[in-house]
Amino acid sequence: MFDGKILKNAKHIHFIGIGGSGMFPIVQILHGQGYHITGSDNNETDTLAFERDMGIEIFLGQRAENIKGADLIVYTIAIMDDNPELIAARESRVPLVERAELLGYLTSLYENCICVCGTHGKTTTTAMLTQVLMQSGLDPTVFIGGKLPLIGGSGRTGKSEHMVCEACEFKDHFLQLFPDVAVILNVDADHLEYFKTLDNIIKSFHRFAQMATKAVIVNGDDVNSMKAVEGVCGKPIVTFGWGEKNDYRPADLVMSRGAQSTFTLYERGQSLGTFTLNIPGRHNVLNAAAAVAAARMAGAPLEEIRAHLAEFHGAGRRFEILGRPRGVTIADDYAHHPAEIAATLKAAKEMPFQKVWAVFQPFTYSRTKILMDDFAKALSIADEVVMSEIMGSREKNTEGVYTSQLAEKIPGSVWFPTFQEMADYVMGRAGEGDLVITLGCGDVYKCAKLMLNK
Repeated sequence: MFDGKILKNAKHIHFIGIGGSGMFPIVQILHGQGYHITGSDNNETDTLAFERDMGIEIFLGQRAENIKGADLIVYTIAIMDDNPELIAARESRVPLVERAELLGYLTSLYENCICVCGTHGKTTTTAMLTQVLMQSGLDPTVFIGGKLPLIGGSGRTGKSEHMVCEACEFKDHFLQLFPDVAVILNVDADHLEYFKTLDNIIKSFHRFAQMATKAVIVNGDDVNSMKAVEGVCGKPIVTFGWGEKNDYRPADLVMSRGAQSTFTLYERGQSLGTFTLNIPGRHNVLNAAAAVAAARMAGAPLEEIRAHLAEFHGAGRRFEILGRPRGVTIADDYAHHPAEIAATLKAAKEMPFQKVWAVFQPFTYSRTKILMDDFAKALSIADEVVMSEIMGSREKNTEGVYTSQLAEKIPGSVWFPTFQEMADYVMGRAGEGDLVITLGCGDVYKCAKLMLNK
């Protein structure tokens, strides 16, 4: 475990890859605690602009001299070994820590750390729970993998014993955290380049559940999630889901043709009354049930939970409506796994649009290859499918995987090498009343902006 004395003694912390979604909330937490922060990245993004507005010095391009003056250097596993800053950091005597390890230490400092994990929905649920706890006056410290307008970003430092933390299973990063309450939304096959099998994923979630010191809140309808909590002992197991045996159960669901849903929520058979949710999809009703369970456990009053849940309008890049040029609704969503894409597109098809356009950027060659048939099935829910080349990120294309292979499995789909070509194609054909939604965890949001500008 990271030695906390190093952080306590540091004044200047440098982040290699400061624009990453896992770095930004830590930057905001530590900036809020008064540390002098600098950082570097290779590509200009909205996050870098936001960090500059916070007064943080950002170096575009990564060079050895950027680490000068730092007392602590933070990096992510996405940084390649030949990165000049990482090489310089390892050659220096400055303490060096991987991002997930530092986050783990931060979670250990709070008496009630609620860690939200799951293959899908964890950013939305973490953001939802954050909004409820903050507006209920519980003042949590927060780590979210997406932006929440209420907190002006992805992270914040609170002054209470509460922390809300999105917990990612990628390469077992969540096993470095210190959860008091573990929320398990679902367990699905993902990151198979690391886990190899679904059974291995379930075992990791089991280890995470066992680490919780106070309680586990788990999707009682999800077979894999329930397998993950088998044998977990020494703490209550609280379930949520549609089934009547669950401790928290939504019922009487009414979904408007817009984004709003209303439902009655039952707690161990007793009605808690009617709740309103202003984000689309049945999957988000379950996310709300999990958030209510966690908020109740944290001590938030029921009427505060009800009121502030209705005020939640989503996290950044989670079915985020960006604009409506010429009557065409442009939205952006982080969905990058077939199950997430299917849930998002099903929710879109339930809304009053003429056509739903899926504009998809595949992320990593391994995921695209392993789940190609599942991607084809999920994307086919849309009326029109437009794709970019695969964003390799941390991987090299050693097995010859290309978007053209995916396009062959989706009748009528097209793909283009550049975002500009994609934007030109879509906005030349989308009509009034259509929804165009960009999908992916890379930088496909840039394509959405190009379409807005057109």
